[in-house]
Amino acid sequence: MSSNDTQPTRSPSDPDALHATAEDLRVLVGKLRRRLREEAHVGDFTPSQVQVLLLLEREGPATVTTLARIQGMRPQSMGETLSVLKAAGLVSGAPDPNDGRQTVLSLTPAFRKKVKASRAAREDWLFRTIQTRFSAAEQKQLAIGVDLLKRLIDS
Repeated sequence: MSSNDTQPTRSPSDPDALHATAEDLRVLVGKLRRRLREEAHVGDFTPSQVQVLLLLEREGPATVTTLARIQGMRPQSMGETLSVLKAAGLVSGAPDPNDGRQTVLSLTPAFRKKVKASRAAREDWLFRTIQTRFSAAEQKQLAIGVDLLKRLIDS
């Protein structure tokens, strides 16, 4: 929103206004996620593939069984998802040191590098956009809004 655009001020005590704010926030977050995805340039992955990649990045190496349990799916289905990711060079496996019958899966170094570059591209887009579209006063307001959103998420 530019500084020329104005929104009517909503009364915080009005439940209808609060519902409208919640809806606006949900829609806006969805649009921001889509825009950031466009900036990421990481390829076309299914939602379940993306979830597995995020899980491996966040939680570290895991077995097929562990990933399937966390995702609430059958190990066979998880195996199919992982085979696509392995074929694309995003995930690799090594024997489980505790149970040689299982394989521990992790992100490949090449994919970790791609994730890092993707994040940098999204952050760069956000930085440039904030810098060029918002005044210094609006940038301060945005920083306050980000702090408020952090509180919302942590609740």
